Amino acid sequence: MKLPRRKAEVSLDDRLEALAEAADLAEGRLGQEAVDHCRGVVARAGARRGLSVEHTAVALAGATGSGKSSLFNALSGTELATVGVTRPTTAKAQAALWGPDGSGALLDWLDVPLRHRVEGDASGLILLDLPDHDSIELSHRREVDRLVAAVDLLVWVLDPQKYADAAVHERYLGPLARHRDVMVVVLNQVDRLPERSVKRCLDDLRGLLAADGLEGVPVLGVSARTGEGVPELRALLDRQVSLRRAWSSRLAADVASAASALWADTPPAPGQAAVPEVAVNRALTRALAQAAGVPAAVEAVAKSHRHRSIAATGWPVTRWLRRLRPDPLRRLHLAKGARSSLPAATVVEVSAVDTALRDVGAAASASVPEPWATAVRHAARSRSEELKDALDRTVAAATSGRVSSAPRWWRVAGTAQWLTVAAMAAGAIWLLVRFALDYLMLPGLPTPTVGRAPWPTVLLLGGALAGVLIAALCRVFAWAGGRRRARRAAKALRAGIEQVAGELIIAPTRDELSRYTRFADRVAVAAS
Repeated sequence: MKLPRRKAEVSLDDRLEALAEAADLAEGRLGQEAVDHCRGVVARAGARRGLSVEHTAVALAGATGSGKSSLFNALSGTELATVGVTRPTTAKAQAALWGPDGSGALLDWLDVPLRHRVEGDASGLILLDLPDHDSIELSHRREVDRLVAAVDLLVWVLDPQKYADAAVHERYLGPLARHRDVMVVVLNQVDRLPERSVKRCLDDLRGLLAADGLEGVPVLGVSARTGEGVPELRALLDRQVSLRRAWSSRLAADVASAASALWADTPPAPGQAAVPEVAVNRALTRALAQAAGVPAAVEAVAKSHRHRSIAATGWPVTRWLRRLRPDPLRRLHLAKGARSSLPAATVVEVSAVDTALRDVGAAASASVPEPWATAVRHAARSRSEELKDALDRTVAAATSGRVSSAPRWWRVAGTAQWLTVAAMAAGAIWLLVRFALDYLMLPGLPTPTVGRAPWPTVLLLGGALAGVLIAALCRVFAWAGGRRRARRAAKALRAGIEQVAGELIIAPTRDELSRYTRFADRVAVAAS
């Protein structure tokens, strides 16, 4: 998998830090094996950096009969390794040391108990003879796998009969394609080939290595028995050791390989991860509003305003009847911001919310590869259980303030209504007094008129008519005020619903997208 390139070189410390963070971000999203492998690489790198950097651990790895142990003896100028032909003879790795001072902790970490000091220049070379990677003994293969993952420089010893063996190419060489800078391939036993066949075999081997992604890896033909090519191999190792960089190159390759393994689980998708589109969010808000009973709450606000308006400005003779009816907001327990008694969402409304949540998850995950896309979709629904209570509280809070204040015109209209009642009372009392005086045959009171209508009658009937007209006019104003308050309530409810959607749905989705974006950046840094 091709990884993103970064313009500037990044230090090994930064790359290790990036890989560790990428592994943490991938926890629960990617395969646990890849995550654990990254953490193992980081832990191994931390341990290796704390050990001697003046020494370079070089491992000779190969199959049974490849002449690996013979080459070990030839390079060390000793007979330390027992040589076999048809069966494994190396059971535990052993080390030949040139300049052993300070190498003890490194060999302890590598868990190599068999150590031999070799006379010569104190170059810092630690040459390891590994068991055979194709041994019939499982413990031998595990020992090879452990040390192949830990040493600084790898020398693969192949022989003319098995250099194309799929086992070594598929299990080791191919997976180590990023380690070309810390790898050498040796074709041993070239003395068994006709001279004209040596070049052909070496060229064929280079072609196989190129197919493994190891193009450019040094390939040498040697013969441990005759010594052909051994000085060249030793010189190559000495050059690598003298640079004192093999350990850091190995760790850098490990980090890049681990980052590549993460991308193998989740290849980068084209485009940038983005939050859901506005249209999707609007559809979500509408679905939540319907499920939360916002239309019923808005209607209750309008009816409550009309109810209270009529109770405050209606004809005093009949307005007491209005007080017998419950306030619509109080009936739904919305007046004080408490838990409401709005009707439960219908099956259709619940289904609409589920569809909106799926749409949000689908829109957000469109530019994110699996399995991160699944995590994004899950994030969009991760707090859906909290929606019902949050929406109920939002509706109650947004509507509770709608009964807190009374318009000034209510007091004016109420005063006018009481004046009409006073006029009616005055006219009625005046008429009663006149009736009583006439009944008692007492002198009557002077009765002014308006045209031909006596004032008591005008006051009584006019007050009643004026009260009814004022009440009717107030109903018109109450209806208009109710609609106005309903619009304000709808706006406040919409803002509250959007806030709930943002906190419980959009924010978790955006957090997961940000997590993926950060993960992609960290992997790119680690792989640089």
